[in-house]
Amino acid sequence: MAFVTRQFMRSVSSSSTASASAKKIIVKHVTVIGGGLMGAGIAQVAAATGHTVVLVDQTEDILAKSKKGIEESLRKVAKKKFAENPKAGSEFVEKTLSSIATSTDAASVVHSTDLVVEAIVENLKVKNELFKRLDKFAAEHTIFASNTSSLQITSIANATTRQDRFAGLHFFNPVPLMKLVEVIKTPMTSQKTFESLVDFSKALGKHPVACKDTPGFIVNRLLVPYLMEAIRLYERGDASKEDIDTAMKLGAGYPMGPFELLDYVGLDTTKFIVDGWHEIDVKNPLHQPSPFLNKLVAENKFGKKTGEGFYKYK
Repeated sequence: MAFVTRQFMRSVSSSSTASASAKKIIVKHVTVIGGGLMGAGIAQVAAATGHTVVLVDQTEDILAKSKKGIEESLRKVAKKKFAENPKAGSEFVEKTLSSIATSTDAASVVHSTDLVVEAIVENLKVKNELFKRLDKFAAEHTIFASNTSSLQITSIANATTRQDRFAGLHFFNPVPLMKLVEVIKTPMTSQKTFESLVDFSKALGKHPVACKDTPGFIVNRLLVPYLMEAIRLYERGDASKEDIDTAMKLGAGYPMGPFELLDYVGLDTTKFIVDGWHEIDVKNPLHQPSPFLNKLVAENKFGKKTGEGFYKYK
């Protein structure tokens, strides 16, 4: 009987250990790589929801600009959220900012983080080099995630030895306002990692949706072909860009027309996505390049950020 009891206890103990090892990671410490609009936005919402954050970029000047942008964004949030209690609003801003540290050396800060979110340039080689390096310094439990909107998550994860702890975490701009987060699970992503990222997204006050590692995920897979078809409609002379924008706003109830949205997103960004998809599937008519879009990008007319795209901006 004693032997049976010992065997039972061993079985229970072994089962408990397996269960414990499968427990989800509760993300408390976040490292965000990239101090641009997306990275700064992710850092802001993470810090505002009780996480400690380290924001990383190449220079102190970039980080100072990022921190200033975060402060300005937080003051806007506080003015609205604490309209009747300005003191509480100021405290919210100061507390959130105090939760964001900065660094120019990613490798030196990832050893104690639960999650690394990358939001740098959309270049596979650059992302692979970054994650390959960080993989050597990050803790065993640390989850890696990319905010890429167009590259295959699997191709980035393969640069590391932690494919089971690697996934896509695609936020939308502006991050503090947009509720959606696409959580991308590759064939190697563990269920534990996936669930941990879903929980983290919810902790940020976001609404996570799940998607496999397919080009464009959900939103861009539907949105980009729509934007490209609007350009082709205009290229053929079937309708003016103004009338196309008006039609989609009044007829489909969209807040912005396709050309307004293209200028907002950035024509260079759209071209980069389409070119990448075209390389993967040359014969797909949805992914065919646009001569007019290529022309505008070649002329450095990227949209709002350069003052001119399909429309001119002051």
